[in-house]
Amino acid sequence: MLGEAEPQWISEEVKTGTTIIAIEFNGGVVLGSDSRVSAGDSVVNRVMNKLSPLHDKIYCALSGSAADAQTIAEMVNYQLDVHSLEIDEDPQVRSAATLVKNISYKYKEELSAHLIVAGWDRRDGGQVFATLGGLLTRQPFAIGGSGSSYVYGFVDAEYRRGMTKEECQKFVVNTLALAMNRDGSSGGVAYIVTIDEHSTDEKVILGNDLPTFFDQ
Repeated sequence: MLGEAEPQWISEEVKTGTTIIAIEFNGGVVLGSDSRVSAGDSVVNRVMNKLSPLHDKIYCALSGSAADAQTIAEMVNYQLDVHSLEIDEDPQVRSAATLVKNISYKYKEELSAHLIVAGWDRRDGGQVFATLGGLLTRQPFAIGGSGSSYVYGFVDAEYRRGMTKEECQKFVVNTLALAMNRDGSSGGVAYIVTIDEHSTDEKVILGNDLPTFFDQ
């Protein structure tokens, strides 16, 4: 009827969730994410790969609105391809992160997304950048998404400078497994990407193969 207030669920913001992580090691980076896409209490996609390539040795981990994050990744991927042709060499990781930061800030009122950018280049080796809301900061590791709030204590306790590639891969898998167990908006399978000078390796770990902990 006229004059009646609209139901509360119509005006409520749809809550989304995820867990993403990236970490540097000497000579490269490891990125990881869960695969669950949620809208409120509903799971709308169980196996979305949230690790999106921006260039051959540069990836980003997506969180926030899936559509918004994918749009930013596609825009940066196109701009990096053009930039690479102009300079006739592979782009720097910082250049990719700066593009993400600029787009995130320019459209901060329209888009809801947080991307972690990580990769390897000849100038600075493995690098991880956080780009939240126009921020650009290089970090030895970065985590994001709703699941990150459950694992800050774990990553602070377990992270050590100078970890090997294998130790970083284990660190990422354990972090994702804990977050996916605690956070109802994170789950599915774990996607892992390892990037160094020689290769870019993608891996999928099924939920049944993730490590378990004492309360499971």
